[in-house]
Amino acid sequence: MSSNSTPFAALRRDPRHAEFARLADEHMQHDLEESDRDCLKKAASRVSVPATLGTLLGLGLGLYAAVRLRRARADVFRAFRAAERPTHVVFAGGRTEPVPDITPFIQPSRFGDIATYFFFGLGGTILGGELGFLLGSWSAARLISRDPARKGRVENAYRKFRADVLRREAKQLEAGGPVF
Repeated sequence: MSSNSTPFAALRRDPRHAEFARLADEHMQHDLEESDRDCLKKAASRVSVPATLGTLLGLGLGLYAAVRLRRARADVFRAFRAAERPTHVVFAGGRTEPVPDITPFIQPSRFGDIATYFFFGLGGTILGGELGFLLGSWSAARLISRDPARKGRVENAYRKFRADVLRREAKQLEAGGPVF
């Protein structure tokens, strides 16, 4: 088990992390007061709600931008197709060469439209979700740090939890457990 994944074991209810989740629950019960636990639950919702809303808003804006881009691309193609283009080039020596028709290469396609909607939607989802998560994290941190005594208890409980996790990982490594 890698040391990077264990601090968040309390947030993930995965059977692989059951021991760490149990340890986190013990620290929450013994090291924190009831009001601290309620504050942490409220702080968790302050993170998840803006992240969800940001993700949905980002998806909507990404799809809106994709629709606008598709429409602009189609307008440019229609204007290009309607414009007069030379069909032949006459060189100074009198030689005449035909100009290749590039219309099929710049014509909007179904694959291009699908790619546009997919990547703009994905980009909007990621950007909106990350901004929502950042805003929610900031709000949750403000909620927890509003009361200095509560902030100290939460930090102390986390320190104790992290120290226990590191002790258990050290025991596993000394016993010949997996390195990665």
